[in-house]
Amino acid sequence: MEEVVPDGVKQELEQVTAIYNMIVEFFVAYSFQIIGALIIMLLGFWIAGKVSNWVFNLTQRHNLDITLSRFVTSCTKVLIIAMVAIVALNKLGISVTPLLAMIGAIGLGAGLAVQGLLSNYSSGLTIVLTRPFVVGDTISVQGVTGLVKEVHLSHTLLTNEDGVEISIPNKHIVGEIIHNSKANTLAELAIDIGYGEDAETAIEEINRVIAGFEEVCSDPKPQVGIEAFAASGVTIAYRVWLPTEKYFDSLYRINLDVFNALKAKGVEIPFPQREVRILNPEAK
Repeated sequence: MEEVVPDGVKQELEQVTAIYNMIVEFFVAYSFQIIGALIIMLLGFWIAGKVSNWVFNLTQRHNLDITLSRFVTSCTKVLIIAMVAIVALNKLGISVTPLLAMIGAIGLGAGLAVQGLLSNYSSGLTIVLTRPFVVGDTISVQGVTGLVKEVHLSHTLLTNEDGVEISIPNKHIVGEIIHNSKANTLAELAIDIGYGEDAETAIEEINRVIAGFEEVCSDPKPQVGIEAFAASGVTIAYRVWLPTEKYFDSLYRINLDVFNALKAKGVEIPFPQREVRILNPEAK
């Protein structure tokens, strides 16, 4: 007895067969174009990698800033891949003009939606091109101070002696007042000595202590002198430039050595004092 196939199942089988035949015909007709496009894309990625590495090495040989070198390298790689993609699409017979128009329209809408992000990228490009600071510099901006660890197009990454990483959006850097002290940070310190002590001896002793620290920067030179005449003593100030990476460690050790050196010399470090006079001691 012959099996009867329902009409619904028969129609589905015909549709599947039609789709299968269409796929087979497509690959038979365009198989060489697809293979050619894939080969072009793979070759393009390989060439883009080689050329970008060559560009990066070239910029490093000319002592170009690492951030700018990476930016130029990335732009080179993206440009080559874009050109290869256009060639591959043409190989498949796909017109690129409507695609570019669509990408432009999408880009306009996306640009309006992410204005803040784009402003960060444009500011990052400004930083890369103008180079107000580079990796390894110590900067102060927006009330934040740190050592520049990385500069990206969207943000700048700072770090401090404690290993804390601070990410600042680039739009908050461009157009602001930036303090750049390169790899060092200024330490402004002071200690009081009694009015009866020899200030020149104290200054010489502080200079001797500072000279014994290798971390202290010699250019600009350390400065030591009388800063003020306080209520309890003479204030001796000393200004030294210390490496940002170990700023507090160096500062604490210098202060301790200055304190111990003055004590060893017998220099009085006075307590806060206040003189009280009784004008009429007989009055009750």
